[in-house]
Parts: sequence; C-alpha cells; structure tokens
Amino acid sequence: MNILLVASAFNSLSQRLYAELSDHGHGVDVVLASHGPDPVRAAVRERRPDLIVAPMLRTALPEDLWREHTCLIVHPGPPGDRGPSSLDWAIDGRAEQWGVTVLQAEAAMDAGAVWAAEPFPVPPVGKSDLYRNEASDAAVTAVLAAVRRYAEGSYKPLPQTDESVTVVWRDAFRQDRRRIDWERDDTGTVLRKLRAADSQPGVLDELLGREVFLHGGHPEDRLRGRPGALLAKRAGAVCRATRDGAVWIPELRPRKGSGDPAPFRRPACHVLASWSPGLALPEEPAPLELPPGRRTWTDIRYRQHGDVGFLGFSFPGGAMSTDQCRRLLAAYRQALTRPTRVLVLGGTRDFFSNGIHLNVVEAAPDPARESWSNLQAMDDLVEAVLRTTDRLVVAALGGNAAAGGAMLALAADQVWCRTGVVLNPHYRRMGLYGSEFWTYTLPRRVGSDHARRLTAEALPVSAASAARTGLVDRLVPAAPRNFAAEVERLAAELATAPDLERRIAAKAAARAADERERPLAHYREAELTRMHAVFFDPRSPYHALRSAFVRKTPAGSPRPLAPAPGDVR
Repeated sequence: MNILLVASAFNSLSQRLYAELSDHGHGVDVVLASHGPDPVRAAVRERRPDLIVAPMLRTALPEDLWREHTCLIVHPGPPGDRGPSSLDWAIDGRAEQWGVTVLQAEAAMDAGAVWAAEPFPVPPVGKSDLYRNEASDAAVTAVLAAVRRYAEGSYKPLPQTDESVTVVWRDAFRQDRRRIDWERDDTGTVLRKLRAADSQPGVLDELLGREVFLHGGHPEDRLRGRPGALLAKRAGAVCRATRDGAVWIPELRPRKGSGDPAPFRRPACHVLASWSPGLALPEEPAPLELPPGRRTWTDIRYRQHGDVGFLGFSFPGGAMSTDQCRRLLAAYRQALTRPTRVLVLGGTRDFFSNGIHLNVVEAAPDPARESWSNLQAMDDLVEAVLRTTDRLVVAALGGNAAAGGAMLALAADQVWCRTGVVLNPHYRRMGLYGSEFWTYTLPRRVGSDHARRLTAEALPVSAASAARTGLVDRLVPAAPRNFAAEVERLAAELATAPDLERRIAAKAAARAADERERPLAHYREAELTRMHAVFFDPRSPYHALRSAFVRKTPAGSPRPLAPAPGDVR
C-alpha cells in the first residue's frame, strides 16, 4: 500500500515506522504537520495514499482529511485512555503496564474506533527512554497489525462505546503537578516527577535565583544535605539533596525569556557556570568500576566477566560533547589495560550515540571552534577503536545511533543491534560532510555504491535492513530490559569460541594491510579538511541548520528525513 505518515516531527517513532513499513514493502512518504494543514492537504492530493498514519501529532488533523480518508492515530495509551499526557500519567501513577492504541481519527480527541492495541511494561526509566523503547516496540506491533487489518478489508475496528473499553480522560500534565517540594517530597517522588517530565517539558524549578527546567533524574546513595541544596558535581551533572537522600540531575534548560542566550538543554554544570562563574561545587568522582551495591549515577561504567569487558556509556540524548568524548576515550584506554579478549561498547538501553553535542556547540562563545574541538575528540575515540588489534571489539546498540555515533559503532569489529534500533548513518541533513573515519568504515562494510546511497539519501535504516546490507553483524531480538543480559550471553560465547585467536590475528593482519594501502591518518586528514571548511565558513548552511535544530525554530530547519511533497528522488 501507499502510506502517508503525518507527524508533527520526524521523531524516533516516526523514523522507525517509516523504516519498518518500507521493509514490509509499503510505499511510505512523510509530511510534517508542524508546517500547517495546507502542506498536509497538498501531500494527500499529490501522493493519493491508500492510508494515512499519524505516529506523533501535537495538533489535530484537518477535519476534511479524516472525513475523506482513513486516518489512523497512534496514541501512547491503552484503549480508552484519552488526553495529551498519557505517558506522564503512567509514570506518575506508578503503572506497571501501559499500552499503545491505534485508533481512527474523528472529531473528539482519542475517541475513534480501535484498530489495534498492544501492551508494554513500564520500567523505572525516563519518559523519553520509555517512549523510544517499550512504547516504540508496542507501537510498531500495533501499527503493523492495523495496516494488515486495513489491507485485508474485512476487519471492523472496535468502537470505544463497546463495554470492553473503559474510557478515562486525563488532562494535560501541567507544571503545577510536576513541581518538586524539596522539603517534603521523598527521593522516590522526586525521581518520578523528573522521569515523567523527561525529556519534555522538564520540571520547572529555581536554582541560584533563576527559573530553570530540570532534565533527567538518578538516585544517589551516599551524599546528603539540606533539602534542595546543591551538594556536588560529576561529569557535568549536579547532585541535589532531597528530604531523605539525593538525586543526580544531568541537564538543565534555562527558561525562554529569562535572558539566558542559550535557553536549551545542556549539561547542568555548563548552565550554572554561565550564571555564576564562581560557584564552587565539590567534585564527587565515581570509579570506573562501581563496587557492588552502589546506587549512584555515572555516564561511563566498566565491568568485567571472565574474558569479556563491558564499557558502558549513556549520554543524554545520545550527544557527546568534547569532554564526554575525552572521558570515554580515557575509559576505553583503561579498559584496554584489562586482560580481556572481547570488549563490548555500549549502554544497556536507549541511545548508543548521535555524534557531536550540537547543544554545547551552539552555546559556546565560538561555535565553529567548539565544533572543531568536539569533532577532533570524537575522531580520537573512533581511531582508538579502529587501532585496537589485540582483542575483538563489539559495539552493542540497545538504542538508536546517528551521524558520528553510527560511525563510532562501525569502528568496532562487530556491530550487534537490538531489533528495534534505527540507524541514521549520514550527516547531510545538518549540512555536513562528516568525519569519524566514515570514508573508511562505511564502504568497507556495505560497498562504495551503497555507502554513497546511504549518505546521499540520508534516510533512516531499520535494524533488519542494516543486517541485510552488512551495516550490522547481528540482530538481538530482545526486549529493552533483556538486551544487556542477552549481549552478555553472546559475548561470553564469543570469548570462548575455538577460533577466537585466529579471528583476532586475522583482524590485526587486515588492519596492517589496510594501513599499508592507505593510512588511517590520510582518511582523517581528508575528512577533516572538508569539515574545517564547513565549520569556519560563517555562510555555511551548517550554522543555520544547527541553530534551528537546537533552538527548535522553523527558519532554516532541515527538511524531514523522508521525502517531502515535491521532493522527487
């Protein structure tokens, strides 16, 4: 079928549905509802879709569209749930299970007949993590079922007036419900409020006399202080005391109109330092290998089981600043000193990496210079992985990867992907040529022709499609909560494989042969020459695209990753 996706943004779920519906043989196009109703109507006239699917909408579809065409809405709540803040209520209410419903558009919000529904568990994670993982898995299952039922032509969707459906309206989850009372709220309550607001809209609070949104929340088991007080800093995050404990808050977002020139999310210490350069919070380092039983936050961790080392990292939004890249490189080098034969890179769930940290770049006094420093640090990390020849390196992707983050994964000997992952192995939508040795690793995996196609078309790739083309080596069909354990099992098998030593030797020989043919330094120099020209040209589209992306302004923003109406490829 020809399917038109209508979305307010081409977000993670929209990209995944685009990729997976395409994998199922459907012709899929995308139009952004954020551009207004007229472009949506124009797309329908030009594409004449058999079915319209709305994965994520902030505004209602035009009435003439849903009256004249079958339009399916993906709602992140179980059948009968209605309202714009479904996941927020689920987390706040400590729901153990929630659901996704695919329903037909009609005049009343979320009131249409149900075409499909799929439940999912609710682990203690942030809303955005839940959305990209458990909710996304359920949404894909439900949408594929609804599309199949629609194509068959005989299925009758279930009206919500049916006695089996319990209708519950939930209002928008507003800031007065999110507000933290640091004197009265215990740590569990604080964490629920922070998680229910992650990554949007954040929890509005006050620090150093200024209004700011708090983003992210993780428990701390040792530090204590006066409720609401800032206690320490670590890896860009701040620790804040609660009534009965403390929490780590990785990111802050100054309120728009506050006078802050960078009113967008970035590491908490960056924001506070810009307000109060003399603020002296004690550094509270965490060891790379946390002792058993510790309950604290750190964005980089190492553990070892037998001959397998696991270097885990989890950066908010998958973005990696200059500092984060350098710290991860230091941890990687430390991991290489351990006596292992297999080293696994990646987090237990959610984003692997999305490359350089555009928010930190945008807030920098000299964005061009910070872009350059960040890219050099990213290249240093990727080169270290490529030059590792004494063991096998596995990139384990429990979540999505894009741009330089996708290329970081390709530097490993093997790439293992959870089946729900979406890859965006390209840079063009941000006006960049790219680096991270992609001109070496990408053609080596998929061939020159397909590498050119991937980087030119700049479209999302499903895990299944990536496996078919050689972009990844192994699909891991595990639920998000089971991914880490399955990777651990597979890595243990790899470490005991009878041909492991032969494979490590072959890897070292291949790297030496490649180095003789064309040194890695030549790839790096050629890529960085192109990137330097972009970064330090004030007229380069990159600067307008980056600023629009970070500040979420329409002017100069990149086109959707899928073809827009009139964009014929």
